Amino acid sequence: MHRIAILGDGGWGTALGLLLIKQGAAVRIWGPFPEYIERLQRERENKLFLPGVPLPETLHWTADRDEAVAGAEVVILASPSKYYRSVLESFVGKLPSDCALLSVSKGLDTATRRRLTEVAGEVLGHKSVAVLSGPSHAEEVARGVPTAVVIACADHSRAHALQKIMTNQLFRVYTSEDVVGVELGGAFKNIMAIATGVSDGLGFGDNTRAALMTRGLAEMTRLGVALGARPETFAGLSGLGDLIVTCTSRLSRNHLVGERLGHGETLDQIVGSMCQVAEGVTTCAIARALARERGVRTPITDEVHAMLHEGRSPAKAVKTLMTRDARQERD
Repeated sequence: MHRIAILGDGGWGTALGLLLIKQGAAVRIWGPFPEYIERLQRERENKLFLPGVPLPETLHWTADRDEAVAGAEVVILASPSKYYRSVLESFVGKLPSDCALLSVSKGLDTATRRRLTEVAGEVLGHKSVAVLSGPSHAEEVARGVPTAVVIACADHSRAHALQKIMTNQLFRVYTSEDVVGVELGGAFKNIMAIATGVSDGLGFGDNTRAALMTRGLAEMTRLGVALGARPETFAGLSGLGDLIVTCTSRLSRNHLVGERLGHGETLDQIVGSMCQVAEGVTTCAIARALARERGVRTPITDEVHAMLHEGRSPAKAVKTLMTRDARQERD
């Protein structure tokens, strides 16, 4: 029986806990608020982050950091990027030295602009931190909807070991050695989901959505390669796959943010009414800064940033994108 700790009691951490319990693992999920952990244990439902999904008695919950990671063979890092570093810092010195680390959060560190596996390696002192990404809504994984994802790790034997632990007939795991590409695909696609949400909110159609997704993928690939990723990774599950699901699904929080922007709401109104994090809001500013540092063209990211953080109207953003200088498609 594999002993697994999950740091983060949100929807994704809960869904992965349910998946691993069915695999026969012993799972502990840690959350930062004792009162909410007690409620989860009592009600056996994560009403804030994964409502309507019953939680078995065998899924253990704790707010005690030492208890959460004691004896863990695998520690899954599932905190939102906004809290990722501070959560990991609170676990320094507590993790078993030989445990495998698997990051499942999608975003970038706001303070340093670094990838989350880099943050985990730095804070926790582990050399090979794996990342899981791909088209995988927590709500669907929790209900056993067939899903395929990818795990990347510089140590391919570790990626393979995690693949064996997590794969079942409804959750198919592929492996990759391109940690940079897998991680950046999962982060950048949220920006494009906001853009397609704006398009849908404005009442545009399939043509516009397809154009945004296609040119968005080209933009993600350009910036990703400049940051050290392999271009072919963006044609896989963590790039194109995650882009499709996030840009087209009503379960996507980032798409919802964009849709509400398209309807005329302000970012403060939208974020203030959401109990879960839409990672694209913060990732957009980081990606734009990284692109400017490296001289990479990111017109969609630029316009999403302008709508989110500079007060630009969706109509103005659309006009700016559509009236840019004409160029060859491969540029």
